Amino acid sequence: MPILVHGDVTIEVDDDGFMVEPQRWDDRIAQALASTEGLETLTEAHWTIMNYIREYHAQFGVAPMVRKLCKDTGFKLKEIYELFPSGPARGACKVAGLEKPTGCV
Repeated sequence: MPILVHGDVTIEVDDDGFMVEPQRWDDRIAQALASTEGLETLTEAHWTIMNYIREYHAQFGVAPMVRKLCKDTGFKLKEIYELFPSGPARGACKVAGLEKPTGCV
């Protein structure tokens, strides 16, 4: 498995860059994963999306459907793509420390 090194953070990721051990996720790891998505700074809006995704995943064992994510957070899909250019599944779930969602290309 590949290793991601960012500053003092070292984590194991799969071939698509998703964390192998999601239980290790924290703020520093989120920033390291964000760097792989071209995100320099994580704003309050990024954290709102990531925290929602993590809470949903903890409760239901899967990432939320995009429609549910938009409805519950109040973000339009366009805004989520502005925050996470590779999308809610690939970008937001990756930076939130989750495994690659089923059906994610």
